[in-house]
Amino acid sequence: MRKADLVTAIAEKTGVPKVDVLVTLEEFFKSVKGSLASGENVYIRGFGSFIVKKRKKKVGRHIKKNVSIEIPEHFIPAFKPAKVFMEQVKDNVNSLPNEEDNS
Repeated sequence: MRKADLVTAIAEKTGVPKVDVLVTLEEFFKSVKGSLASGENVYIRGFGSFIVKKRKKKVGRHIKKNVSIEIPEHFIPAFKPAKVFMEQVKDNVNSLPNEEDNS
């Protein structure tokens, strides 16, 4: 599902015009990005958490030059789904027919 599909689905279910749904969704994304960029996590009960993870420094390889390089510690955005959300996905995906069953 792409963003356009998501906007269409929300607009159909709520009766809100697509333009308004798109603006709302874009503002949500901006708010989450802004919070994470300032080091603040975003928690949405029943859905999950958008968090900032700290990656330790490590040694990597530059393959073309065949030298070791040090990758400094850095922060990355991450998403951690809520337990309820994970269970719902697990239950629904497990009930789908497998491709192996069709052969």
